[in-house]
Amino acid sequence: MSRVIRPVVLTILGVIWLAPLYLLLVNAAKPAAEYASDAVWRPIAEFALVDNIVDAWERAGLGEAVLSTVIYSIAGPAVAVLIGAAIGYAIVALRLKHGFFWFVLVFGGTVFPLQMIILPLFVGYAEVGLFDTRLGMIAVYAAISVPFSALVMRNFLGGIAHQVFEAAVMDGATTWRIFWRIYLPMSRSALVAVFILQATFVWNDLLLGLALSQSGDVRPLMTALTSMQSTYGGSQLPTVLAGGLLVSLPTVVLFLSTQRFFTRGLNLGQF
Repeated sequence: MSRVIRPVVLTILGVIWLAPLYLLLVNAAKPAAEYASDAVWRPIAEFALVDNIVDAWERAGLGEAVLSTVIYSIAGPAVAVLIGAAIGYAIVALRLKHGFFWFVLVFGGTVFPLQMIILPLFVGYAEVGLFDTRLGMIAVYAAISVPFSALVMRNFLGGIAHQVFEAAVMDGATTWRIFWRIYLPMSRSALVAVFILQATFVWNDLLLGLALSQSGDVRPLMTALTSMQSTYGGSQLPTVLAGGLLVSLPTVVLFLSTQRFFTRGLNLGQF
């Protein structure tokens, strides 16, 4: 009986999971005149996905937003991964005094949700002149990505025998040289895995973009996409869905192109 029930249950769950994707693809490809809220499940009669994507690109000004988001998604996670690796290296390899306390202090940054700190963050950014600047966006994305990066890299580097560090010291290597030439290359898979996760988070971020950016050349992609929806004069829903489909593709491509490193990093990093 279980051989019959299990495939049926998995099939039902698969259909439920794929239903939103079907709605997205079907309605994003409909002409605006064909869309109706009571016919969202109806297959398309006329394929207009390309026209909707072009319309979304022009209406939301996605060109500048894409450039800004690419910068944020690369610079922020890259800085966070390096800092997280340095923290893990100091705790595991250098045997930092009270290392667990410092690790808990760093990881404690994840205790408070962003909704609790967004107002003081906005006030602080306004006072120091980082509001609505690319430098400010990179800084906040790097800061919120450090705790998770430190957690993963501490776990990963803990699996490297300490004799590696001792042997390098005996050969005359400095602390920084050991970090850059030995530990970082050995941690490549974990570094890539963490970078992918954090880059995906930054790419899909909406809250920080809404709170800390305003101008078109600074605001992230998701924030620019929300400008297409408004009470008066908003874009048609097929155009909005086409824009959402467009901005989601880069993260899918990133994961598919780096899944080998991602899977290996997950296994070795012991998430």
